[in-house]
Amino acid sequence: MRTLRITGGDTLLPSGLIPDGDLLLGDGVVQSVGGGTGESTFDASGLLVLPGIVDIHGDAFERQMQPRPGVDFPADLALRDTESQLLANGITTAFHGVTLSWEPGLRSLDAWHRLLAALEAGTWSCDMRVHLRWEAYNLDALDAALADIAAGRVHLVAFNDHTPSILKKLDDAVEGAKYAGRAGMKMDAFRALAERIGAGADRIPAALARIASAAGSAGLPLASHDDDSIPRREMFRGLGARICEFPLGEDVGRAARDAGDFVVMGSPNVVRGRSHLGWASAATMAEAGVCNVLSSDYYYPAMMRAALILAGRGVLDLPAAWGLISANPAAAAGLTDRGRIEIGKRADIVVVDPARSRAVATVTQGRIAHVTAAGASRLH
Repeated sequence: MRTLRITGGDTLLPSGLIPDGDLLLGDGVVQSVGGGTGESTFDASGLLVLPGIVDIHGDAFERQMQPRPGVDFPADLALRDTESQLLANGITTAFHGVTLSWEPGLRSLDAWHRLLAALEAGTWSCDMRVHLRWEAYNLDALDAALADIAAGRVHLVAFNDHTPSILKKLDDAVEGAKYAGRAGMKMDAFRALAERIGAGADRIPAALARIASAAGSAGLPLASHDDDSIPRREMFRGLGARICEFPLGEDVGRAARDAGDFVVMGSPNVVRGRSHLGWASAATMAEAGVCNVLSSDYYYPAMMRAALILAGRGVLDLPAAWGLISANPAAAAGLTDRGRIEIGKRADIVVVDPARSRAVATVTQGRIAHVTAAGASRLH
């Protein structure tokens, strides 16, 4: 068993931030807190030693798979580059938000299968998991989705319903062209496809119930996405969805929080100071205790920066702010072995330079998976 000692940093334990901490990592877990001798030692003096970040909703990997509309790259190559980005930003557990839609191209059933195959074939330092974003109108792929859930290839399921908004946007030449381009289709052909799919609205409730039942049988956490009203949130909660992703209004988020649901917002919203779609403020909701989980959404570097911004604003202290991207998302995903630095839990650690808001080193299961040049000089 190889061991790694991280010493001298301000270390975030469940009891709070401890100055000049000392951790011993080995056999994939935290072996001891407060002393020990390791085969290697990382001097974290002047740095923060924090639990690895858990991202339960991130779809930035799509830009590695399709950096331009109609320009596709192999899934294994895209995932290798994605993993490098994740580790460089302190993310040690990542749920890839893979949209399984009726749209051809990037979000198609074929792309879904290629991504799953690449994930299963690869050897990864980051624990990369599958967050199935089930597009409600994708009835043609329902049996395939149910089979993959039953086979254990999915780790979290979210209900998505973008079809009605896509149909509305097709009347806008610019917006419509974005969807057609992503699908690799001419506009007229994409419109005809979307209208055919939209005609199946009466079959959607039964399909959602089947997805919910399959997820429940597999013991998977369930989420709903972009809830625009309290009744809609209540409907999805009735199907077993106890995660409310990106509620469109603070009232919906508050109702979800009051019902004991996890409320997820995007870290880019915090970093930018606003939603790019003009919806609720993630920072305001987090400081009010409504939002209790932050995700990368579409930009991996935002997670660490968002937590540090919130801690710097003074309403939340560092333990509470960091919990939004570590302990809380781990709990939402049902992962009891990570999200905190405790003896026996996974040795997933990120060492952060607070002055530069960047990861100096990222440790996964006790092994250094990413280190900067400055960090390498601290390793002995």
